[in-house]
Amino acid sequence: MDTFERYSMRDQKPRSASSQNKTHSTETRETHMPAIRLRLGAFSAAIALLAVTSSGALAQKKYDTGATDTEIKIGNIMPYSGPASAYGVIGKTEEAYFRKVNAEGGINGRKINFVSYDDGYSPPKTVEQARKLVESDEVLLIFNSLGTPPNTAIQKYMNSKKVPQLFVATGATKWNDPKEFPWTMGWQPNYQSESRIYAKYILKEKPDAKIAVLYQNDDYGKDYLKGLKDGLGAKAASMIIIEESFEVTQPTIDSNIVKLKSLNADVFFNVTTPKFAAQAIKKMAEIEWKPLHFLNNVSVSIGSVIKPAGMENAQGIISSAYLKDPTDPQWKDDAGMKAWNEFLDKYFPEANRTDASVIYGYTVAQTVVHVLKQCGDDLTRENVMRQAANIRGLELGGLLPGVKVDTSPTDFAPLSQLQLMRFKGETWERFGDVISADVGG
Repeated sequence: MDTFERYSMRDQKPRSASSQNKTHSTETRETHMPAIRLRLGAFSAAIALLAVTSSGALAQKKYDTGATDTEIKIGNIMPYSGPASAYGVIGKTEEAYFRKVNAEGGINGRKINFVSYDDGYSPPKTVEQARKLVESDEVLLIFNSLGTPPNTAIQKYMNSKKVPQLFVATGATKWNDPKEFPWTMGWQPNYQSESRIYAKYILKEKPDAKIAVLYQNDDYGKDYLKGLKDGLGAKAASMIIIEESFEVTQPTIDSNIVKLKSLNADVFFNVTTPKFAAQAIKKMAEIEWKPLHFLNNVSVSIGSVIKPAGMENAQGIISSAYLKDPTDPQWKDDAGMKAWNEFLDKYFPEANRTDASVIYGYTVAQTVVHVLKQCGDDLTRENVMRQAANIRGLELGGLLPGVKVDTSPTDFAPLSQLQLMRFKGETWERFGDVISADVGG
């Protein structure tokens, strides 16, 4: 029996055999009709209100620790000191970008509270800082923590706590492993993909090369080495004549460079962070060793590597890029780079605009803001990872034309495209096509 029947039956009088009663009954029904309509109207309004309330409940704001109606708390760990301190400017750039976002109203009305700590590129310190951010500061996520060994040290902890370890600042291939580590995601093109691109170039241009590899003795260095070997395939054993490792705690790698020259290698694959990359370039010039030089793209900054090493010493070095080079005059009128310069003018005027780490920090910060906007009012950690794994063809002003951010629930490698470049004069010159060479975890 529907609602209308119940209401109408309740307002009718019992029927009588007498015509008087029939008349009275009819009159009663007629005088009660307005009341019936009023009650029906009230009931319809109640039903409508219930529907609105129910849909409102479905669209209710959802928060995990670190998010409220007014704030999103983001954690970060950077080497502001120690052997990788040249990268500290990434954290400073991100802090400046979040100030810009807050000044413009925040993300869906919420301001970003960015809490960034120094770990000196020391994994035990990284663990300490991650625990502090998660358990004491109670952040929603840890974003863009830097370095392969530091991130390796906290990966299991972050996943056990189910706290996003999002867009880590390292290209190790292991970050693309959504099955085993669903709370960890990389950002930049991975090291093995990059090495394979160099291997492909070497096989084509210098098939009889004698390759010397210098690499940092940790997961970061070993990832690059593996990519090179995989890229060279069966020829790796005969082409690579030495795999020379060094410790990040060494003050200098001069002796390593001297050793490599003595073996008469004609191709040098330089897997180093900025401090050691500059040392290598300088020492090679000093001892007049001039092999075909490949430098990993984490150390292509003109400001923190090439200038300190001497531009004249860096001529002809080959590397790869996915970000626009701020020193390249071709971007003078580019809309994306104009926006970057305007941001720096207002929020980070002291930044070294020749340092590639500044454009890196700016672009990865834009990516996390995109993800948090996609989250809407569902700022749970689970939804943060869901949205991070659902980025389709995102174009950002700092990325090279043709390079886009793409993820899926089975692909945690947001960027996988690179273009080769060669240092000439005072800048990098790109050549060849944008190449995609993604490698899974």
